[in-house]
Amino acid sequence: VHLAESGGGLVQAGGSLRLSCTQSGRTLIGYEMAWFRQVPGKEREFLAAIRWSGGSSDYGDSVKGRFTISVSNTENTVYLQMNSLKPEDTAIYYCAQGIRRVNRWDYWGQGTQVTVFS
Repeated sequence: VHLAESGGGLVQAGGSLRLSCTQSGRTLIGYEMAWFRQVPGKEREFLAAIRWSGGSSDYGDSVKGRFTISVSNTENTVYLQMNSLKPEDTAIYYCAQGIRRVNRWDYWGQGTQVTVFS
């Protein structure tokens, strides 16, 4: 399984970005996709998770109401739409594949940098 993120960049506070994470390799039945972020020197932070089948999603408190996770099964891609961005959203963003209920994430992408300036 290979995960590849894209869509990061530089954006002004209040703006939006959409991150993409494309999966290649074998399909893992029952696994979920998630987005995390990490700032150097700080712990990795859970942002959102969703099943490949779609349906209900789960969000971290810091991004509820601003970020939306979605999937495209035809494209094997998971998206993270980020709105109302703040400077504190600056981080490296990673997608992962695993099982949310046991907090086990077996596969990770290489990360994409998001920088929000005021």
